[in-house]
Amino acid sequence: MSHWKIKLSLFLNYFVFAILLNSVGTVILQVQSTYGVSESSASVLEAFKDLSIAAVSFLIASYIARIGYRNSMLIGLGLVTLACLLMPSLGSFTMTKVLFAATGTSFALIKVSVYATIGIVTTDKKEHASFMNFIESFFMIGILTGYFIFSAFVDDLNPQSSSWLKVYYLLAAINAVAFLLLLSTSLDESAVKPAEAKPFMEDFIDMVKLAIKPLVLVFILSAFTYVLIEQSIMSWLPTYNSKVLSLPTTLSIQMASILAASTALGRFLAGIVLRKIHWFNVLALCLLAASVLVLIAIPLAKQGTGNEVTGWNDAPLAAFVFPIIGLFLAPIYPAINSVILSALPPRQHGPMSGLIVIFSALGGTTGSIITGHIFEAYDGQTAFYFSLIPITILLTALFFFNRLQKKPETAIEFTATGGH
Repeated sequence: MSHWKIKLSLFLNYFVFAILLNSVGTVILQVQSTYGVSESSASVLEAFKDLSIAAVSFLIASYIARIGYRNSMLIGLGLVTLACLLMPSLGSFTMTKVLFAATGTSFALIKVSVYATIGIVTTDKKEHASFMNFIESFFMIGILTGYFIFSAFVDDLNPQSSSWLKVYYLLAAINAVAFLLLLSTSLDESAVKPAEAKPFMEDFIDMVKLAIKPLVLVFILSAFTYVLIEQSIMSWLPTYNSKVLSLPTTLSIQMASILAASTALGRFLAGIVLRKIHWFNVLALCLLAASVLVLIAIPLAKQGTGNEVTGWNDAPLAAFVFPIIGLFLAPIYPAINSVILSALPPRQHGPMSGLIVIFSALGGTTGSIITGHIFEAYDGQTAFYFSLIPITILLTALFFFNRLQKKPETAIEFTATGGH
């Protein structure tokens, strides 16, 4: 099997969905102007995206190996291409909800398949952790690219303009390219195919049994909390830049790219560092640094520049400093995902990937909705100070996750339940 080709396909799939999924922050800002919706109403877009991810993952995660990882990715790419083509012609807040529901549904198929496929194309735990960080860093590069793609279609002189919807024709074209590349790529999935066909409910029950293992429960809490932090910041940073720092709309979107760039850099560096230093030491230091940055960066927002901001050169210091938090949060998610997947036999990577996607989606929705309501009831600075609470919870959860992961009896439990 040509691993380089399937790896390239995985990178491109993640790149495409990074743009779509994380455009929610930009779209939250745009629908407030174009369709006249409030902050709390706009925050439900995260729910349409994340709850569809969670629901589909919940239903198909235990069954996806039978559908086939490659087939599942092709279905996801085809569905989201159609939704992108419909978005400009049926432009409305309702269609925007449909788009994110379709994107979430497709990504559930993509992410479970990608995570499970990593186990097929890597040979050991270190390579698994390294490749996981590299592919997640490429995801952040997709997010970074997305901010500039969307900002190119925004009309600052006419905030109510729907011209930004034309970006979806471009995204449909990129999706089509990803579909054709994957269609021409082969993947040997024989190692993860069930040895014998089992009823759907039996597969589903196996996934539920997996979820109640102590190590998996603590992992689920860690993944949920991390994504809550990440999405509460990422989805609301363009609005924070616009309403708190008073940046023009285009610049608000573009400067949110600093978060994606710092996260991409953090995950790329983590792909190197985690080969030499134990994951818990790296992640604990990163969370402490993130907390310090919040305490330093948010007060800077009160200072401003005293002048009208027109571009990057005269933007306030706060617009540059706070997004650097991505550098410190970056290694956490791919590292803990790799730890839990590496503890399982390959046949359980599909169901475990489903659990990862489900609880990550729930965390993202929770974070965005809480932040949106705090943003509307108080202000953006208070909303971002809120991140200190889940950061503390996450550090505590990772401490116990590390202790459980070291216990030899944990591995025995996983081995006993592995395979079909």
